[in-house]
Amino acid sequence: MKYRIDTRYVWFNKKSQIVLMYFMESVPFTFDDIPEEYVDDTDLKELADMENCYEPEDLYASSSYLIEEECHPLINDVELKNPELLPVD
Repeated sequence: MKYRIDTRYVWFNKKSQIVLMYFMESVPFTFDDIPEEYVDDTDLKELADMENCYEPEDLYASSSYLIEEECHPLINDVELKNPELLPVD
């Protein structure tokens, strides 16, 4: 079975910052900080407002779940439909 990766801009850590969150089949597993020049971007804030807000504990729990199931895409060899969306680092 091949899994799908998605990315979305979401609020993180009590809506203190917007991040680019990575999801595998809707399960968040990591994020990238956005560049400093986009912190006050109103379009980005509107996109994040349409998504759920995630807390560090949420990301820890979902990432731990993927690790336990041996299907965390950054740790395990997982078949992906779109591996080009994985974070570079």
